[in-house]
Amino acid sequence: MERRGPVWRDADVFVVGGGPAGLAAAIAAAARGLRVIVADGANPPIAKACGEGLLPNAVAALAEMGIVLGEEAGCALRGILFEDETGSVGAKFPCGHRIGMRRETLHQLMIDRASDCGVSLMWNTPVTALFEDGVLAGGNKVRARWTVGADGIGSRVRSWIGLESRRAPRNRFAFRQHYRLKPWTEFIEIHWSDLAQAYVTPVGPEDICVVMISSDSSRRFEKGILGFPKLMLRLSDAPPSSSERGAVTSMFELKRTFRENVALIGDASGSVDAITGEGLALSFQQARVLADALVAGDLGQYQEAHRRLARRPRFMGNLLLLLARQSGIRERTLRTLGSSPALYERMLAYHVGEANTLQLATTGANFGWRFLTA
Repeated sequence: MERRGPVWRDADVFVVGGGPAGLAAAIAAAARGLRVIVADGANPPIAKACGEGLLPNAVAALAEMGIVLGEEAGCALRGILFEDETGSVGAKFPCGHRIGMRRETLHQLMIDRASDCGVSLMWNTPVTALFEDGVLAGGNKVRARWTVGADGIGSRVRSWIGLESRRAPRNRFAFRQHYRLKPWTEFIEIHWSDLAQAYVTPVGPEDICVVMISSDSSRRFEKGILGFPKLMLRLSDAPPSSSERGAVTSMFELKRTFRENVALIGDASGSVDAITGEGLALSFQQARVLADALVAGDLGQYQEAHRRLARRPRFMGNLLLLLARQSGIRERTLRTLGSSPALYERMLAYHVGEANTLQLATTGANFGWRFLTA
């Protein structure tokens, strides 16, 4: 990147935050001919406590960006399995295998693709202020027509433009640990207890990612695993292959996702709980519609598309959080789905965006009848 005296070269779009959401926004904008700069206060690759499973809609969105994931990138996944102390039920994805992979690996692939698209990347460069015509990044004024806030759940950009949610977010706490262990399953497994959920994803030939999620910030990994004796037994002889990492996960929605020439994307623009596995896919889809809106010069167009994209993940998030809170409903739900595997597969198809709302309504009516008679 060239300097002009004390000021960085101008850009059409300046993205605050170089995680997957910010890089997706940058790649999509650059693909439409816009000049893009990304800045982040960290050095790559950036790790985060997440489940590390890429569902079919996330893999499809990455392919649109030019990032095609072969099985060598991680571990092929066939579906999702729910398990609690009463039993388990699983279903396959409607469109074949998908990928579990380490977050750092995904981040590096996205960095490489952004560089190939001509995106200028500024690492170890915190953004400390916004201006009408740009930002202050690393102590330098950078002029840009548009600014995109992709700086996560605790977004400073969101605060600077006055778009904080008036409702308190429903925060939960996630703690991640990897184990050196040959995967025993080709499914993403969600294990349930009354106090927490454990999200298990194979991410390599001898690599398992396990995330504990609960509403108790003191329930770190070592404490949380005690609530899952079957899982604890599987992991008992496996050495950890990473250090424990924690993160906050939230469910919150904003009335607006832009103000003037500043737009928000990813968790900065509203979030779904990590248990859905939808965060990455949603941010990748948002990147596409945001880039279209930037080219059109109409962020109102982005606002409408953003609201539409969030409906399904938010519905699924609320449903899964209900199952987390109500053990009786959860046990009956698992019995119902276990008695009709085809019904669970149809519900999973909606979860990953392969079925429409009408199909969900039909499936829901079928589920409701079976639930009442379970």
